[in-house]
Amino acid sequence: MTEPLVLNGKNLAKEIESTLQARVLAYRNTHGGRVPLLATILVGEDPASAMYVKMKGNACARVGIDSRRIALPASTTTEELLATINNLNGDPEVYGILLQHPVPDQIDERSAFDAIDLEKDVDGVTCLGFGRMAMGERAYGSATPAGIMKLLDHYDIELAGKRAVVVGRSPILGKPMAFMLLNRHATVTICHSRTKDLPSIIAEADIVVGAVGKPKFIQGAWIKEGAVVVDAGYHPGGVGDIDLETAIPRCSAYTPVPGGVGPMTIATLIMQTMESAELRG
Repeated sequence: MTEPLVLNGKNLAKEIESTLQARVLAYRNTHGGRVPLLATILVGEDPASAMYVKMKGNACARVGIDSRRIALPASTTTEELLATINNLNGDPEVYGILLQHPVPDQIDERSAFDAIDLEKDVDGVTCLGFGRMAMGERAYGSATPAGIMKLLDHYDIELAGKRAVVVGRSPILGKPMAFMLLNRHATVTICHSRTKDLPSIIAEADIVVGAVGKPKFIQGAWIKEGAVVVDAGYHPGGVGDIDLETAIPRCSAYTPVPGGVGPMTIATLIMQTMESAELRG
């Protein structure tokens, strides 16, 4: 078997950022120097969440987009968070709103996500955005699965008619991933913690997406020869949801961890912020 194709998200994200730099410059030149702005909301002091928000801010800076970081205390209530989101909805300078997941337990995260204006939902977290995406209508896709789709397209991975298995059913990753693949004519199976005989289901898949949130949960021995393996997980030690060491010898293409899906999530978020600015004119 030939060496599998590496689906390099880091390299593609750099290409996207280079294109975005030109789009931002053109936008500024035609809008009196106005710069698109992404507002990020971080509730609490979770180190991983703070790191992700910082990375997103750095990506904005690289392409020339402004970012406004809003840090709220861990004691923030749902009502206080909703008030913050509503203020950003009404701010004409803000083109995109990102609420960093997860929020503290006392907050109704779904209500907070759904309070984001659809036109500013550049992270693709609202129920309305999800429904429009699932029905093939215009909406900003959830950033991670939308980034995965861009990566698959960039490397000309055939989706139509293929059997895809998505392991994970979260509302911002597993479920939208499944519908994006379905809308591209793949035959999709969604698996989760209560799925029976998971190895045999994965063994039939032409495309496997690991989005279960457990390190090295999916074993290489479960992967069909020649399958495309997409690992959307990231855990301490730089490992994903798939045991790539044992999966790589069996697959035809794979996303490395790190350097695969992660950079595409951020690039997609920034690109959708730019799209929001362009659509609003």
